[in-house]
Amino acid sequence: MTENDKSLIHPLDLPLALSLLSRLPVPVRAYGRSAEAAWAYPLVGTMLGALAALGGLAAGWLGLPAPVAALVALAMLIVLSGAMHEDGLADTADGLWGGWTREKRLEIMKDSHIGSYGVLALILSLGARWCALWLLFQSGAAVATSALIVGATLSRGMMPMVMMALPHARETGLSHRVGRVAPRAAALALVLGGGIAIVLLGGAGLVAAVWAALAALGVGAVARAKIGGQTGDILGATQQIAEIAALFSLLA
Repeated sequence: MTENDKSLIHPLDLPLALSLLSRLPVPVRAYGRSAEAAWAYPLVGTMLGALAALGGLAAGWLGLPAPVAALVALAMLIVLSGAMHEDGLADTADGLWGGWTREKRLEIMKDSHIGSYGVLALILSLGARWCALWLLFQSGAAVATSALIVGATLSRGMMPMVMMALPHARETGLSHRVGRVAPRAAALALVLGGGIAIVLLGGAGLVAAVWAALAALGVGAVARAKIGGQTGDILGATQQIAEIAALFSLLA
């Protein structure tokens, strides 16, 4: 098979997805299947969530309290992904609520500076995830580990759905370079994400998947209404909001 093969699954897909969604040193030079590789996004989330969980567990083994273990795990998630999703959330908040027209919103989202909406979005997102992980680590290492993996997996599994459902809002940027995701790749991502959640947490994992999907649909609906489509920033915001929704559902 070549890198431009359009089959559903390809050996290059997982390393390609890792190179796109993480800062792990994965040597990938062939990006011809960037859109097709979206089915592997939840697997990337599983790997990142597991690594972050190991960091939190190590903190616990060292005798550090649950709040610190949660902070270590959250910091590892951010470092492993290069804070790209947090950056997307901040730009989305600034653009969608800082501009009065579609063109102005897209212009603000492309600006490298961060505004008050973006700062507040980051504070609330980080606070929400830290509090959720804090309470989960207090419930036990096994619970926190499963929740971390499920949250990271489901949230990344929702991104291909938004990439499939919405057109590109601009003709440049990372999302446009990746391309439009086919329905079968988006469906496989949803199935994989939901399946991993159910295997790890049973019925609670299914509930978390439903809430993550609703959160992603909500972000997509707002993006369609305000800028007519999706960008890389919208996808980052989708991941963040879906992860919060999944973690909160597990707390409930």
